[in-house]
Amino acid sequence: MTDVPSPAPPSLAALGQYIKDLSFENPNAPASLAPKEAGPNISISVNVNAKQIAETDFEVELTLEGKAGEGEGMLFRFELIYAGMFRLQNIPTESMQAVVMIECPRLLFPFARQIIADSVRNGGFPPLLIDPIDFAALYQQKITQLKEPVAGNA
Repeated sequence: MTDVPSPAPPSLAALGQYIKDLSFENPNAPASLAPKEAGPNISISVNVNAKQIAETDFEVELTLEGKAGEGEGMLFRFELIYAGMFRLQNIPTESMQAVVMIECPRLLFPFARQIIADSVRNGGFPPLLIDPIDFAALYQQKITQLKEPVAGNA
């Protein structure tokens, strides 16, 4: 009987995390800091991009953009590109893209959320605590959009 080495288990390691871009604007200060009767309309968009750096290494960027209010009533707006370097080993090829686009941003999100909360608080407002994001649903939505035929090319 020969000993067959068992295959190494799949692994995902965060090699580093960093802010690539951070912008916070409070364009109508100090008027924007005055008490308001109603809360502002807050909109937030999320995007995930990834690029392969080496055979097992990927840079994943989590972009969060948001604003509170519109036009003259604009309270604040922000943009954050928060990124991480990840090493993926022993992950099946057919699962690689899903791991990069779901699990990596899931690891980045709590840190990005805290940066946004601190930036909004430092801008003179209560911290903005972004609800958790379902990166699996976001990934599925992106895959569906890519599979849809472009109008006029059917």
